[in-house]
Amino acid sequence: MSGDASLFALFTGVFLLLALATLAAEALAERRPGPVTANLRARVAAWWVMVVLLGLAFVFGRTGVVLLFALVSFAALREFLTLIVRSPADHHALVASFFVVLPLQYLLVWADWYGLYSVLIPVHAFLFLPVVSALRGGPRGFLGRVAETQWALMICVYCISHVPALLYLEIPGFEGRGVLLVAWLIFTVQFSDVMQYVWGKLAGRRPMAPALSPAKTWEGFLGGVGTATVAGALLWWLTPFGPLPAGLLALMVTVMGALGGLVLSAVKRDRGVKDWGHLIGGHGGVLDRLDSVIFAAPLFFHVVRYLWSLR
Repeated sequence: MSGDASLFALFTGVFLLLALATLAAEALAERRPGPVTANLRARVAAWWVMVVLLGLAFVFGRTGVVLLFALVSFAALREFLTLIVRSPADHHALVASFFVVLPLQYLLVWADWYGLYSVLIPVHAFLFLPVVSALRGGPRGFLGRVAETQWALMICVYCISHVPALLYLEIPGFEGRGVLLVAWLIFTVQFSDVMQYVWGKLAGRRPMAPALSPAKTWEGFLGGVGTATVAGALLWWLTPFGPLPAGLLALMVTVMGALGGLVLSAVKRDRGVKDWGHLIGGHGGVLDRLDSVIFAAPLFFHVVRYLWSLR
C-alpha cells in the first residue's frame, strides 16, 4: 500500500471512530445530561478539531507538519512559562526562548540538520540563556529560575520537535513515507491515553500515584497500554517494521507516554493547578493533551534512527 493510501486508510478509520464517539456522546447527553456527559461532548469536539488540523498539516507535506508543531511548541511553552517563577532579569532570556531558540530549532529540523538541532537546546541554549539572566540580575532564586526555563525548553520545544523530525529519517524501502511514522506514533500514544481512561473507569481500583493523579490506576494503565500495544502491532503496515517490532515499539512509547503524563502531573500539582491551560475545550491546555507524546517522541525517534535509518 502506498504512503498516501495508507494515510488515507488510517484517517478514514479515525474519522469513523470519531463519528461513532460523537453519536455515543450525543445519545448519553440526551439520556443522562450533566457535567460528565458535557465534558465528554467537549472532548469529542476537541478531537475533531485536532484531527482535522493534523490532516491539513499532512496535506501540506513536511513544511506543513513542521510549521504545525512549531506552533504547538509555542503554545506549550507559553503554558509552561506561565507557571514558573520569573524575575525581571529573566525577561531577555524568555524572549530569546520564544523568538530565537524555538524558531531556530524548527528551522534546523526543517533543514534536516540533525547534528545541530540534536544539541541546540540541551547544549547551546542551556549554556547561553543562564548567561543572559546572570548579566541582567542578582543571584536570588537564580538556580531555580534557570532550571525551570531550561526544563520548559526541553519539554515544550526539544521533545516536541522530534515528532516532525521523523519525516526526515532515511529508511530503506520507506522513502517519502515518514508522515506515516508521525501518524502511527500520535495515534498509538493517544489511543493508549484514551484506553487508559476507559479501562480506569471500567476496572480501576488501585491508584498508580494518588498524590499526583488520583484518577490514574494500575488497571487503567495496564489495560490501556495493552490495548494500544495490540493496536500498534496491528497497524504495522503503516511502518517499516514487522508486526512484532511494531508491537514492541508500541509498548515502549505507550509506557513512556504514561510515565511522562505522571511527570507533568507532578509539575502541575507542585504549582497547584489542575490543567496547564484552557486552549482545548474538554482537554485543558496543549500540554495536557500532548504530555504522553512529549516523552514518547524523542525515545521513538532515536530508537528508529539507530535501528532502521541509514543515518
